[in-house]
Parts: sequence; structure tokens; C-alpha cells
Amino acid sequence: MSNVRLNLIAAACNNMGIGVNGTLPWKLKKEMKHFSVMSTGNPPDGKQNVVIMGRKSWFSIPLKFQPLKNRINIVLSTSLTEKPEGAHHLFDSLDAALRYLNKPETQSEIDEVWVIGGHSVYKAAMESPHCHRIYLTRIFADIECDTFFPAIDENKFHLVSDPKVDGEMQEENGMQYKFLIYERRI
Repeated sequence: MSNVRLNLIAAACNNMGIGVNGTLPWKLKKEMKHFSVMSTGNPPDGKQNVVIMGRKSWFSIPLKFQPLKNRINIVLSTSLTEKPEGAHHLFDSLDAALRYLNKPETQSEIDEVWVIGGHSVYKAAMESPHCHRIYLTRIFADIECDTFFPAIDENKFHLVSDPKVDGEMQEENGMQYKFLIYERRI
């Protein structure tokens, strides 16, 4: 049985939109900092956190930020035959990535595992028994999107709090948002 626990992190507006035309449909510096702080974490010496993303999410990251620093970057794709320049690993499925991450030699090098998008990778992660938490920034705005976060089944996940996450309403660039944490029910 795998020791890997998946944390998902995303920001979504009222209609659960997470992207449009391959980019984020908002510019929220504090929210982006939250993403960076959470997914980078503070792992023990000799370890790093892992970020898992789909091909489109990888290519949506500006080149100057590839790979996401201080994290092991894993790209999932069924169409790529070699890992994109800058990525650390390429796998054809979440299950293949989990098999790699669960190897003892890999376990000794990794701390937390974060799924960062897009839709199909989030969906596969949420359906996985390894899914532990969903860190969702709810942006209270109507924004046109063409990519959406999967529906969260409240029979499987419930809201929790965490002292590392400010649960108060945030406001930036005229938009209100809140950091929510859903945890898998046992």
C-alpha cells in the first residue's frame, strides 16, 4: 500500500472555473504566494515537495518559472514521448507517478505531494484513495472560464481548518476570496 498522500491545490471562481485559454483568469499576488508557500512547504533537510501537473498546466507556466523552484516537478501526459525541458519526470498517468513516488528510494527524497492541475489530473487525484486534502481558494466572482475544477463530493470530503492557512476573507484587486480546506472523510 502506498504511503503517498495527495494534496490538491487550486483557485476557483463561482462557477468552479480555474482557467481560460491556458492561463489563470485573474491576477491575485497574495493568492499566488499562498500557492507557492503551500506547495513548496518547509520539508526536512534533504527532501523536497513534489508538484504533479498535466501537460497543459506545465506549458501554461511562464518559461522563466519552469520548473517551479524548490519542488520536484512531475508532468503527466499521454501524448508526450519525452519529458518537457525543465521538468524532472514525465509519466503517462497518476498511477504511474504514484508507483514511482512510493518507491523506498524516492520516499527518502520527498515530503509532501501536491497536485496542481488541470481538470483531468485533479479528477484522477480526487478519485484516488491517496487523496488527503483539497486546498481550494474560492474566489467570489463571476469570471468566464473554459476549464473547471471537478465537483467536490461532500459525502467524501468535509471542511476542516489548519493553523497554517488563514481562514478569513481576503480581498485583492477588488475580488474577495477565501482559503478553504477539504479533507477526505475516513
